[in-house]
Amino acid sequence: IRSTYFYFGASIGLTAATAVAIARTPALMNIAMKSSMTSMIGGIVVLIGTSMLTQSIPYKEGIGSKQLAWMLHSAVVGGIVAPLTMLGGPLLVRAAWYTAGVVGGLSALAMCAPSEKFLNMGGPLAIGLGVVFVSSLGSMFLPPTTSLGAGLYSISIYGGLVLFSMFLLYDTQKVIKRAENHPVYSAQKFDPINACMGIYMDTINIFIRIATILAGGGGRRK
Repeated sequence: IRSTYFYFGASIGLTAATAVAIARTPALMNIAMKSSMTSMIGGIVVLIGTSMLTQSIPYKEGIGSKQLAWMLHSAVVGGIVAPLTMLGGPLLVRAAWYTAGVVGGLSALAMCAPSEKFLNMGGPLAIGLGVVFVSSLGSMFLPPTTSLGAGLYSISIYGGLVLFSMFLLYDTQKVIKRAENHPVYSAQKFDPINACMGIYMDTINIFIRIATILAGGGGRRK
């Protein structure tokens, strides 16, 4: 468990460092800010591809091909998150603190809850993920000024926040179960990188939605 959360923390740090580096490099920021269909599809393909690559490589301690693939994946996520830096440092710091509170609280709840209490949510969560994904795609084409566009946007942001919070409970208990059931004398070592991938992406999605909600609230106050 400890090594899993080490890689989880390192993933968050590497993602944040990459996002800041891209934000300070105009040429890279221009690429990250492109909102064409081709660039969005390309970003999704690269994100999924680096994730699959990372999880497909057997884990070995030290710096090896799996660790390099993991760093590449974290950097790709940083590139996707980089446009959020346009919201400003103070807002992102608030979003980071709120995210830390949500993730910390839900992780503690998952660890203290009865074993496998949240592991039965896999089916409903998969359906919810499909709904949020379709809503996110729809909100790209329909402006939030329309009733349908506003509905899809709300499902994508607020529904997504609830969904990924539930995913965090599910993935945290999955990490615990995987660690507890891993044979002590197995030839294949426990893989903390694969174990942290779920809670890492849950946290990123929660952060993105909290930052978006805070930005919308700030806009209304003005």
